[in-house]
Amino acid sequence: MSDAKEPVEKHYDTILSPVITEKSTMASEFSQVTFRVPLTATKPEIAEAVEALFKVKVKAVNTLRVKGKKKQFRGRRYTRSTVKKAIVTLEEGQAIDVTTGL
Repeated sequence: MSDAKEPVEKHYDTILSPVITEKSTMASEFSQVTFRVPLTATKPEIAEAVEALFKVKVKAVNTLRVKGKKKQFRGRRYTRSTVKKAIVTLEEGQAIDVTTGL
C-alpha cells in the first residue's frame, strides 16, 4: 500500500473553504473567486484542484498569507491562526457559484 491519497481526496484537502466577504463578492464580477487553502499549498496545486472540482479553466492564481492577529478575551491573550488565501482568476465566460456548495 502506498501513502499517496486518491487524486480527488487531494483536491478536497487543497481547497478548504470559499471566502465569502464583501470584497471577495465584488471580485466575482471580474471572474475571480477566493478560497482558503493550507499554508503548504502551491499555485499549481490550487489551479489543478479548482479545475478538477469545479470543471472550469483557471487563468491565474494569486496567493497571500494572512498573519494571525494577537487578540485578548477575558484577560487571556492568544493569537489567531495564520491562514493562506488563494484568489483564482477564471477564463472568460467561466463562473463558480460558491453559495451552492460542492
